[in-house]
Formats: sequence, C-alpha cells, structure tokens
Amino acid sequence: MKRRAIRYRRYVHSKWAKTKVLLSDPAIGRHIPPTKKLTAATLEEMLHQHKMVYVKPSIGAFGNGVIRVEWRPNTPQPYRYQRGLKKRQFDSFGEMSRSLLKLTSVRSYLIQQGIHLLTYRKKRFDIRVMVQKNTKGNWETTGIIGRVGDPRKVVTNVHNGGTLVPVEKLMEHYLPASRKSSFLQELRTLGVKVGQTLTNRYPGLKEIGIDVAVDNQVLPWILEVNTAPDPYIFRKLPDKRVFRKVYAYWKRHRPKRILKPLPKRYGLGIAKIRRRK
Repeated sequence: MKRRAIRYRRYVHSKWAKTKVLLSDPAIGRHIPPTKKLTAATLEEMLHQHKMVYVKPSIGAFGNGVIRVEWRPNTPQPYRYQRGLKKRQFDSFGEMSRSLLKLTSVRSYLIQQGIHLLTYRKKRFDIRVMVQKNTKGNWETTGIIGRVGDPRKVVTNVHNGGTLVPVEKLMEHYLPASRKSSFLQELRTLGVKVGQTLTNRYPGLKEIGIDVAVDNQVLPWILEVNTAPDPYIFRKLPDKRVFRKVYAYWKRHRPKRILKPLPKRYGLGIAKIRRRK
C-alpha cells in the first residue's frame, strides 16, 4: 500500500528521485548535467573534473541551501564556496571539504556539474518552463519565462532576489530572430517529454516547473524539476493570455484548500477562498 501511495502521490519532493527517472530516458538524460549524491569522494571527483559544481539539498525549494563550489587552480586559496551571501576560501581541498561536508551533514545533498549561465546586463539568468496537464489529460507547455539572478547570489529564484524577464528579451543577444521561435519550441517539446517521462513513474503528477540553464552554445540543461511550481510568476509576462491559461490549469488541479484571490484584470475573476471542512 505504501509503494502504491508513493507512485500516485501528487508531489515528488526528492530531487534525486526525479533525476533518476529522467536519466532513464536517453533523450532527456543528455540535457541533465552530471549529478550524484554528495560525498567526500564525489565532491573531489566532480570539482576537479568540472572546476565548478553546485551542491544542493535533495529536498528543498526557492533555491534555499544551494551552494556554489569552485576550484581555481594557480590562484591564492584556490578552493572556495558560496552559500547565500556568505563566501569562504581555502588553501586546500581537504580544508574546504571538511568545512562544506560539516555544513551539509544535517540532510541529504546532491552535487551537480555547474553550468556557466548566459547573462543579461551582466547578471546570470536561467529559464522556468511550466508544463501542465490540459483538459484532455495531456501534457502541455503553458508558459516560459526567464529569471535573472541577483549578482550577489548563486541562484536565480525570485524568492532569492531574482527578477522575471521574457525569454525573448533575454535571448536577443544570443539568437537571431529567425532562431528564437525554434529555440522556444525546443523548450516546449522538452517540457512535454519531461512530463511524460515523470508520469511513467508518478502518474499522480499534474504540473511541473522545469528550471533550465542555457550555456554559451545555446544548449538547454535541466537543472531540476519542481512538482509544485508557482503559477503567479507568469503574471509578469506582457502577454496576459499565458498567465490566464497557466492559472486556469493550476486552479483546475489545485487541491480544494485555499485559493489566492486573483485580480479581475487577468480575466478570470476572483477565486473563492475556502477551506474544505
């Protein structure tokens, strides 16, 4: 019974569980940076191979607890990490490793190859792809928006100081106008494929938010998948039709608890606020 409940649950919190499912599909796996469970051995191996890695809680949200770790050979104190606004530098890997592993000892963490993000006005950005089951029960990519990070921090999440910008604007310096449409279609197709693959293991899922990094070759990389994505970030898009669809699907799948009031200017009226007794 427990296994059946896990299979049909509405949300999947473990980043490692979701990553393993996605890696089972080679077409998706090539878009996922090398990811492992954090140990002293995987930290040493991946840091010295990639020179930059991200360490993040297996269960967490809003970018909280994410740490960027770097190795800069031939520089004073070549080992360093940053968590939030706090930065530390070390002379040796052993010294840095002991400090980092102590910091992450209270819960399970993953380590992932760092992707050097593209920038907008000298600030790093990534992309949130919203994918939801539509009225026919099929996965549909309903919204795509860029998240520009606070330059002082290592994550782009809005809850950590990030700002929302249309993807078309972010990519205008990296893609000719003729390529923008195909790039966005690639993200939409990838989003649907991720939804389909995850529901092979977790049929109870109704919507996902995919965090996508884009490297300097304009290749998309899936950083992680959120099964309880925030629909309200899409209010920032100029095209209000996007938010109306995202919100309508979100409301359709939302457990009947508290619904946040929605201003009438979005064309959907005010959601009733009720708690089921």
